[in-house]
Amino acid sequence: MKVSLTSAKKIALRRGFSTSCQNNKNDVFIVGAARTPMGGFRGSLSGMSAPQLGALAIDAALTRANCPKEAVDEVYMGSVLQANMGQAPDRQASLFAGIPNSVPCTLVNKVCASGMKSIMMASQSMELGQNSVMVAGGFESMSNVPYYMSRGDTPYGGVNMKDGLVSDGLTDVYNKFHMGNCGENTAKKMGISREEQDGYAVSSYTRAAKAYETGAIKDELIPVEIKGKRGKPSTFVTEDDEFRNAKFDKFPKLATVFQREGGSITAGNASTLSDGAAATILMTEDAAKKYGATPLARVVGYADGATEPIDFPIAPRFSTEKLLKQVGMNPHEVDLWEINEAFSVVVLANMKLHELDPEKVNIHGGAVSLGHPLGASGTRIVNHLVYALQPGQKGVASICNGGGGASSIMIEKL
Repeated sequence: MKVSLTSAKKIALRRGFSTSCQNNKNDVFIVGAARTPMGGFRGSLSGMSAPQLGALAIDAALTRANCPKEAVDEVYMGSVLQANMGQAPDRQASLFAGIPNSVPCTLVNKVCASGMKSIMMASQSMELGQNSVMVAGGFESMSNVPYYMSRGDTPYGGVNMKDGLVSDGLTDVYNKFHMGNCGENTAKKMGISREEQDGYAVSSYTRAAKAYETGAIKDELIPVEIKGKRGKPSTFVTEDDEFRNAKFDKFPKLATVFQREGGSITAGNASTLSDGAAATILMTEDAAKKYGATPLARVVGYADGATEPIDFPIAPRFSTEKLLKQVGMNPHEVDLWEINEAFSVVVLANMKLHELDPEKVNIHGGAVSLGHPLGASGTRIVNHLVYALQPGQKGVASICNGGGGASSIMIEKL
């Protein structure tokens, strides 16, 4: 016998199911967060692989969360430049961190938003009741990305090699130019000058230096041991490589990188090539009680957005608008913002679009002054909000990604 439902009944069932799901959604809490320092290109961390860096961040975050490694249900890690990392880099990071073989792992590649998307996907899994304890994060070693050589017969006249870092990490596929040219396009369309970008970059470096002086960054960091060779003692990397390197008097004299004539983006007002990793431990309320973990922040909401690939610098506008609509807030009600500094123009453009108070944005510096290991940056800025917010405050982290995408997430400090 066939059972038929009227359209009204079908709609009622759908609405009831939707409401039921929303009412029964689990809250997700951040209970641990850690990151390595960010090494400069071919700098202090270049002797370590990206999964090794990821393992250090995972291990430290679990320790801070008071979370037994056997309690982890699943691991999501972001990474962009995976060539020559070896099979299943996410799995490597998990196993190197001591997480049991039985725990499944997944690697996320959403370009610069990879590390944030891993947190969003983990949160969604937990909200749906599929998992109760998860590791999410990201890692990258831009120093160790190999060059590529095409397969096939060796042609007459030699072979050409392609830089994997530029090809897979920094090139707009659709317009066939460096993503810096997308930044130049945004600067021209929105009337953002070279002087404004240089001024923002100086502010980023100044804020980062002050944050180190006041200890505002130290709680999120873990030291990384670099073992000495031939009997020499180990050394420890305890701070980011880049923020002490700026010479502000040279900023106005730096050549533009992507457009020689009429360009505005320079090595000084763009983010730096970096190595590093970050990890976040997420738990449901019941899991936190079970393992004695202290919730540091609650995941309030998250959203993705997208626009034309060339306009990727303003893509956070669309993910952020969706997020704010979802949580019923306007930009001025947000206490702190972390907007990834892929280029200074990215932050300036999004501050302009949302009319944000500069005193609430990237208050301790960002990727321009600290570094931008692609797969880790999304996690890093979420983790920084965990430590920078005051109890009861809400913050938004947003990050653009190549291809015209972006991700945004809101957390509330507990």
